Amino acid sequence: MQHLIAAHRSGTVTRSTQVNTSAPGNGQVNPAPFSEVLKSKIDGIRLSAHAATRIKSRNIELTPEIMDKLEKAVSGAAKKGARDSLILMKNLAFIVNVPNRTVVTAMDGNSIRENVFTNIDSAVIAE
Repeated sequence: MQHLIAAHRSGTVTRSTQVNTSAPGNGQVNPAPFSEVLKSKIDGIRLSAHAATRIKSRNIELTPEIMDKLEKAVSGAAKKGARDSLILMKNLAFIVNVPNRTVVTAMDGNSIRENVFTNIDSAVIAE
């Protein structure tokens, strides 16, 4: 537990409520250093508004496992100099703008079939 002191613009300094800084359940402080948190935020994958709409309308569940595979696939595509990649997983497909690390659209199994993918320069099979 930690006490906070709040300073207001009016110049008033007050003691605030206690804040629990320990991780839930184990009683220890979160050891993740700032650099790791920053790196995870920079390296993360973003969703365009269109992709978010498609994911919601197609009931695609982006589990941590899928996001991890997607991040690895995008990193691999970036190392090869890809710009716009089709990333295929079991029954999912994502079109990703690699330099911006942004998912442009997402498709499920039914949407993948009989579809022609254009404006891509690479494909990654992520299993």
